Amino acid sequence: MKHTLTLTLSPEDNPRLANLCGQLDEHLQLLEKYLPVRISCRGFTFRIEGDEAAAQKTQALLQKLYQITEQQHLTPEKVFAVLQEQLNHESNHDGTSTSIHTRRGPIKTRGRNQQLYVNRIQKYDLSFGIGPAGTGKTYLAVACAVAALEQDKVNRIILVRPALEAGERLGFLPGDISEKIDPYLRPLYDALYEMLGAEKVMQCIAHNTIEIAPLAYMRGRTLNDAYIILDESQNTTIEQMKMFLTRMGFNSKCVITGDATQIDLPKAKGSGLVHAMQVLKDIENISFTFFEHADVVRHPLVQQIVQAYHQYENAHA
Repeated sequence: MKHTLTLTLSPEDNPRLANLCGQLDEHLQLLEKYLPVRISCRGFTFRIEGDEAAAQKTQALLQKLYQITEQQHLTPEKVFAVLQEQLNHESNHDGTSTSIHTRRGPIKTRGRNQQLYVNRIQKYDLSFGIGPAGTGKTYLAVACAVAALEQDKVNRIILVRPALEAGERLGFLPGDISEKIDPYLRPLYDALYEMLGAEKVMQCIAHNTIEIAPLAYMRGRTLNDAYIILDESQNTTIEQMKMFLTRMGFNSKCVITGDATQIDLPKAKGSGLVHAMQVLKDIENISFTFFEHADVVRHPLVQQIVQAYHQYENAHA
């Protein structure tokens, strides 16, 4: 049964209204695409048509988004992220979220699994974040590391990735070994730039406060007073994972992220991440947080793509 709700926003602020609606009403169209409603507006009064539950949800979303426009510029990505919390029912029942406080502002978790993940990272010295791309595993781990560094809880951040080719060969890339490896570490740089700024990141790297390195460079080291993140860990071998796990020193915290469905290792080699999940599952002081396709916060199609692959692989297992 069709239901109609009317919403009048206040205070009246034309730039905020334009921000809410988006260019050519693209933000309103995004809400219409994922909720069975039709939205029309005249000035600051919105008319929402649809079934009662969807109309009420849309009304609440518009109010929330209008509040956000007071301090932030909305983008389709931001609108979808807010919408996704409603669609997936992943937020906590009390509506709370965990904030990671950095000098550039707080970074808030989205959904129950992200909140569990951050809480566990803060509680345990060794944490695993496992799940599909786009769920915030690496971004939140880097945010926690930056916050710990700024609060003087650690002396340095060490970000590690296995330099493994996804169907291509490193030897055919131009440049020296540093230039060959750099593309594999680029996502870590991007997260740091956003949280610290490029100039500050370069200063920290120059002073070895931040180190970004391929996994092979970890052998033989003991890392004290450090925040260590191993990204893309599904592409470690069993031997490499054991080597990495034994690098932890005193007053160190370690976060390991990966997606067990995207392993690029040769079939003859077992994944260190998959093996570690079995070997370490009963150790009380190690946490495992598992993300699902519903936690994806990238383009709306990414969530559907991840789910489609998951269903296909299960059907042909």
